[in-house]
Amino acid sequence: MQQQPSFNNQIKQLMILILLLLLIFIALKELYIFLPGLLGALTLYILSRGSYFQLVYHRKWRKGWAAGMFMLGFMVLLGLLIYFTVILLEKQVEPFFNNPASSLSQAKQAIVEVQEQAGIVLISDESLADLQHRISTFIPSLVNDTLNLLFNLAILLFVFYYMLVHGKEMEAFLARIIPLKKTNIDVLASETKRLVKVSALGIPIISIIQGVTATIGYIIFGVDEFVLWGFFTGVFAFFPVVGTMIIWVPLVIYMYVSGDTWNAMGLAIFSFVVTGNIDYLARITLLKRMGNVHPLVTVIGVIVGLGLFGFIGLIFGPLLVNYIILLFRIYMNEFIEPGEPETSDV
Repeated sequence: MQQQPSFNNQIKQLMILILLLLLIFIALKELYIFLPGLLGALTLYILSRGSYFQLVYHRKWRKGWAAGMFMLGFMVLLGLLIYFTVILLEKQVEPFFNNPASSLSQAKQAIVEVQEQAGIVLISDESLADLQHRISTFIPSLVNDTLNLLFNLAILLFVFYYMLVHGKEMEAFLARIIPLKKTNIDVLASETKRLVKVSALGIPIISIIQGVTATIGYIIFGVDEFVLWGFFTGVFAFFPVVGTMIIWVPLVIYMYVSGDTWNAMGLAIFSFVVTGNIDYLARITLLKRMGNVHPLVTVIGVIVGLGLFGFIGLIFGPLLVNYIILLFRIYMNEFIEPGEPETSDV
């Protein structure tokens, strides 16, 4: 007689939880297109919360004014980044946008010549045709992608502002509903801050360093359009160890089969010894201080993140993989081996 109400309450609780999860799933499904903006806002909040709380709770700044100042600072940094990127690449990419068909034809002809002189087929005619088709459809889709980016930027700024203003209440609510011991909640919070800091600041800094180093090598060994190739090297440097090779190896091959043997050999040695080892040196110095992340975790995380979240996946992909490792350790601590959790570099 006394157990029946308890059983009914459990059924009601289960039904409410199922309904709640279903509604959350529906909401997230519809908001998926804005996921980069939401994740970007979360990233900025984690990076800014310490300084923001210092201004609001110690220096007694008004919450709205302080949050507005952080938003303005972010927009200024973003504007400067876009401006300098356009200045760097304007002359290099202008011919492509003015006459994409001609640029694609020249690139195709260059690939064919390299393959004929090398005596090997690196890219088949079918692959070249498919690549040409994909690139030719890039410009029309660029308009839609730009609109999507602007919407996500607006969502980012809106959510970022309210996360800052209501940060204390939001964190207290999350700490209350997360079904873990306080020690493990503290570990989860500290690891999240550490990993976001590494992914959002450390990895881009290393990529910039590698891009600048590679550009110096391209200048020394006479690579045409060295700014453009240096930029692409920096972008692909997000993939540790092998990322820069995606750019400099084809350049070396092209220079070699074109008869520029000595410069090709010099660029190969410089890229392998200097550009390649800059990544290692930066990781054991810069990233070690910020919070070390294993290169394998970064590689897997970037691959997973790009597919799930788009460009913002460069940050949240490694975070997702690290979360899998971290939650496994927390599970072991909560249910298998009770005790104090220990943070570790993964």
